[in-house]
Amino acid sequence: MDADEREIREQLADLHLELPRNGLVMWTGGNVSARLPGTDRFLIKPSGVGYDDLTPESMVLCEADGSTVPGSVGSERSPSSDTAAHAYVYRARPDVAGVVHTHSPYATAWAARHEPIPCVITGMADEFGGEIPVGPFTTIGDESIGRIIVETLDGHRSRAVLLANHGVFTIGESARTAVKAAVMCEDVAKTVHLARALGEPVPIEQRYVDALYDRYQNVYGQR
Repeated sequence: MDADEREIREQLADLHLELPRNGLVMWTGGNVSARLPGTDRFLIKPSGVGYDDLTPESMVLCEADGSTVPGSVGSERSPSSDTAAHAYVYRARPDVAGVVHTHSPYATAWAARHEPIPCVITGMADEFGGEIPVGPFTTIGDESIGRIIVETLDGHRSRAVLLANHGVFTIGESARTAVKAAVMCEDVAKTVHLARALGEPVPIEQRYVDALYDRYQNVYGQR
């Protein structure tokens, strides 16, 4: 194991704890993966393992096609059932270095309705640059979910996509940014749900969405 892999394993173990901490998963559901820098390989959560039991060494190293790297640390474990979907995203999107899947309740409620989350609050314009789209239903276990993620996000600035009747996938230029997107997706899903309980939310004009997104992505925070 080289230094890059060891560092990514440690980051993944820490980032997985953010999912239950932010109410995004229950029991063993959900997962985070991260691409190893300069390679086609990625690390992902083992299938059916509780979050309290995850360690850097329990993350499973996979090839670009989703197969486990023989003899690698953690190779005795089966990788997440969503591994094929993650692998497809990494192959199709070289800019993506982190993928997250959750069944967070408010966002998944929108997914159950096959309805995108409209951009009606500034925080959503900041993070997602518009609505959070919804992709069609498909079954779990092969790369079809990955294909839907890539196709649905094509032409969108959103780092999050809802999978009909299923849950949420997010992507990022790192695993950390993908986890942040998952946290923010649930937050805006809840807020817009509450707004709809009071009446029909008012969309933000596109010119303001563009300006907010540009400011947040290119000016906000420390550089």
